[in-house]
Amino acid sequence: MSDLPTSTLGRTGLEVTKLGYGAMELRGRIMGFGRDVDSGTAARVLNGVLDAGINFIDTSPDYGQAEELIGEHISNRRAEFFLASKCGCPVNMPPPEPGQRPEHVFTPENIRAGVEQSLQRMKTDHLDLVQFHISPSRKTLEENGAVDELVALQQGGKIRLLGMSGTLPNITDHIAMGAFDAFQIPYSAVEREHEEIISEAAAAGSGIVIRGGVARGVPAAANEAFEKFPEQWRPMLQQRKDRFDDANLDDLLDGMSRMEFMLRFTITHPGMDTTIVGTANLDHLAANVAAAGKGPLPADMYEEAKRRTA
Repeated sequence: MSDLPTSTLGRTGLEVTKLGYGAMELRGRIMGFGRDVDSGTAARVLNGVLDAGINFIDTSPDYGQAEELIGEHISNRRAEFFLASKCGCPVNMPPPEPGQRPEHVFTPENIRAGVEQSLQRMKTDHLDLVQFHISPSRKTLEENGAVDELVALQQGGKIRLLGMSGTLPNITDHIAMGAFDAFQIPYSAVEREHEEIISEAAAAGSGIVIRGGVARGVPAAANEAFEKFPEQWRPMLQQRKDRFDDANLDDLLDGMSRMEFMLRFTITHPGMDTTIVGTANLDHLAANVAAAGKGPLPADMYEEAKRRTA
């Protein structure tokens, strides 16, 4: 039996562990960055995720080999986890230039092709949640009939729930549409721009999936660790680490590591249901599970951390 805290995913009624697993770290080396991940490592990590009691796994067609590895190594355990992926990712299109994000396409044809591809890769007959990737505008969605296509896939039994990986400013319109069962939103102690919108989306009945809760481990990393990231990301990552340092958050840790503090800070937001944290390292996975098992931060610590990072 897992000691991980759980939450009900918005109006869906589904119970999810407050610690989820993000499969981006299994992508391998793509778009000019990332690390090679062999099949044996992926098998150990993915089965370790389920053995630890985590029941929410998030992935994307954009994440290189991640979907194939999920299909290869844990499709036989499909009943044990809630499977979320993305749509709008390009299917059967030329690859982007190194270091560039692939162009996303929200036509019905590309959405359906992406879902079918994900089903095949992950060796499953349904996806529990399909999220529009990169926060497309309401105008883009409506001009393409994109939501209608997801509804058609839902009616055909290929997906269960509709979601949005959303960010400001478009997420305000997304909430008003009333179409999404869940939102995936960035939030951490050093990235609080979406703190209020998380509460608004949760109040509207949507489940909340947090990404970036440990800020890619940047607050705990040495500066030279930034070299593994694309050059264009490094100023943003340095800014996040500086924000942690400048707020003197170490004074609040009371024996916690920075990673534990970051993870528990995210779990403390009353609107969140699960936070996805990625790793290809079993020791890091165990540390994440132990931290999440301790639950939210004390209320006074959470409020003081927010005051210092305001």
